[in-house]
Amino acid sequence: MTKIARPEIRWIQRLDDVEKTAWNALAGNLPTPFLEWEWLHLLETSRSVGAEKGWLPHHLTLWRGETLVAAAPLYIKSHSVGEFVFDHAWADAARRLGIAYYPKLVGMSPFSPTIGYRFLIAPDEDPSEINGLMIAAIEHLISRYGLAGCSFHYVDPEWGHYLEPYGFRRWTHQSFAWHNRDYRSFDDYLAVFKSNQRRNVRRERQAMSDQGIQLVPLRGDAIHQDLFPHMYSLYTDTNAQFGPWGCQYLTKAFFAGLHASFRDRILLIAAYGDTAENLPTGMSFLLVKGDRMYGRYWGTLATANALHFNACYYRPIEWAIDNGIRIFDPGIGGEHKIRRGFEAVPNYSYHRFADSRMQEVLRLNISRINQMEQANIDAINSERPIAQLA
Repeated sequence: MTKIARPEIRWIQRLDDVEKTAWNALAGNLPTPFLEWEWLHLLETSRSVGAEKGWLPHHLTLWRGETLVAAAPLYIKSHSVGEFVFDHAWADAARRLGIAYYPKLVGMSPFSPTIGYRFLIAPDEDPSEINGLMIAAIEHLISRYGLAGCSFHYVDPEWGHYLEPYGFRRWTHQSFAWHNRDYRSFDDYLAVFKSNQRRNVRRERQAMSDQGIQLVPLRGDAIHQDLFPHMYSLYTDTNAQFGPWGCQYLTKAFFAGLHASFRDRILLIAAYGDTAENLPTGMSFLLVKGDRMYGRYWGTLATANALHFNACYYRPIEWAIDNGIRIFDPGIGGEHKIRRGFEAVPNYSYHRFADSRMQEVLRLNISRINQMEQANIDAINSERPIAQLA
């Protein structure tokens, strides 16, 4: 069958305008679950994103006839909240130059600071051609709507190279990751630690049984639907503790909708006490796809020694070893992760401003900024309490 010479570009304002199977035919083979139709669609239908939240969906799709051959989840933003790419310095530079910094176009899975964003392209398409067509469509949209520019966050490093010929500048940031070095057990993993930290981890693990707490991994159909609204309550309580610095972006409807649409991707680590309570006193919320695991949220109803470290790190790592997980992304922030066996790793965003003055500010400064961030990553890793390469 001869291909139609040039794909048709269609901008859509909601995922409902694309069939789930068509979208997931492009996203399903990627390591990240955060670009799949169910996750992005639920963000929209639960009103976690939308114009009123400053996240206006404006997705780019390419079609050959009625066949979807490429797509990109994109959002027109009136602020930078929920991106976890802290671009206040660029916004301040724009203000000083008298240049509008918003609205801007952002490519990412909202509120998900996990590496893996890229354009979704059918495997039988030429990626260079399709990426070029999509960048050209984005350029036209920016000009048409007078947007300040375009940014892509938490980019798949292999895909990011396609952006550089089009004037996008790469900005380095720091994340964390745990890598499975063919560990056979949690004790095998612990062997790489220095003896003092190995004792600390064992003491923190022992604290669970000392307090009568059992951590139960629950996956897919084993997750009762009541646990999702309970997770929302824990998520809300955790964010409330940080006051104006909290990161509560997801609605109750989002968590409730996960049971029907996405539970096969979810792993909950549920903390139960000695009593036969119906709901756990604490939980961590993770996603699993292939050999990747992603930590996202956690919360607890009661204070318990070392529960956070066990629910969010130790028990998930143990589960990961038992289930063939190769990479565990625990989320951003918290250098205490280094003491629990994670390492600092780079993630990248790509930026291009519509105003030539801002683009020049970016060009002149980004190399120095990236060098400083890499030095920060190296300094964090120098504190890893390991006795051998892990």
